[in-house]
Amino acid sequence: MTKAAGPLVAAQGPFFEQLAVGQVFDTAPSVALSNGHAVTHQAIVGDRLRLPPDDRLAAAVVGQESLVHPALVWDVAIGQSTLPTHHVRANLFYRGFVFRRFPMIGDTLTTATEVVALRQNRPRPERRPTGLAVPRVSTVDQEHRPVLDFWRCAMLPLGDPAADTGHRDDLDAVGVRPGPAEFAAAVAHWRLDLFRRQVRGGEHFTDIGVGRQWKVVGADVVSSAPELARLTLNIATVHHDEIAAGGQRLVYGGHTIGLALAQVSRAIPNIVTVAGWDGCDHVGPVREGDSLASTVTVESTEPLVTGGGLAWLRVEVDARAGPAGRLRPVLLWRCAVILS
Repeated sequence: MTKAAGPLVAAQGPFFEQLAVGQVFDTAPSVALSNGHAVTHQAIVGDRLRLPPDDRLAAAVVGQESLVHPALVWDVAIGQSTLPTHHVRANLFYRGFVFRRFPMIGDTLTTATEVVALRQNRPRPERRPTGLAVPRVSTVDQEHRPVLDFWRCAMLPLGDPAADTGHRDDLDAVGVRPGPAEFAAAVAHWRLDLFRRQVRGGEHFTDIGVGRQWKVVGADVVSSAPELARLTLNIATVHHDEIAAGGQRLVYGGHTIGLALAQVSRAIPNIVTVAGWDGCDHVGPVREGDSLASTVTVESTEPLVTGGGLAWLRVEVDARAGPAGRLRPVLLWRCAVILS
């Protein structure tokens, strides 16, 4: 029997005090998006947008078959960005989230994650000391074309409870709010007129007014949570290890958002795609087995010069644990969708 050559090393990501502004994490495996990814993702979150499963319609509108569902793209990008947030306790927000282009099946995504802001939280006697880290997440395809570029905020524990890092960055100043032109740029060449002509029934852009509201009837259960985390390379321990999560695994935030989008597309079946997010706040934890229900409100609209338009939606998601559980708010998601 051969003896170990050296001390046992913990295979783990950094704690809060081990992060520094300017650090870049870019060694996550690249992911070639496949039909296998697409159908597995659909089985878990119930993707209901019309273009990804319909190659004929995608070829007419986009000019190419095999469009990847936007939620699968952002799930992989976020999963690849979890190298510095292995010990995450919660994700608080996402900002500046805009698609720069929409990948196709066969495209390969590569993500670099740069720490841009750090703030140590005030200590509380009843919990382990924590800090807030904001990474900027930049995802490109195999030709180095930008796909996504956004900020997210993660709460991380300190490895040394007595450490005082001095990090006091203003997190309110982090991130840039995109304008309508940025949201619309990635679909500028799409034939929204053909989408409207070929998709019969349901409402299109001119039918959707500010203030319209839908309560999606029937909750969706959160299932296959670790499987989605594995599929998307998300290594945050709270999604895999119930001990790290305090007794019950927490659900990856993209899972909650994906189920919310499936419910949004039940309320508005003719959404062409999601152009990005105007904001996304996880206001409460979601756990395996919870059931989610959404309320959708149109906050504003903007016509596009190419026809159709942008609609900014406010999506409020509540969760309950079991049939007798009380509803509790878990997500406030403001997304920008393209309508024909």
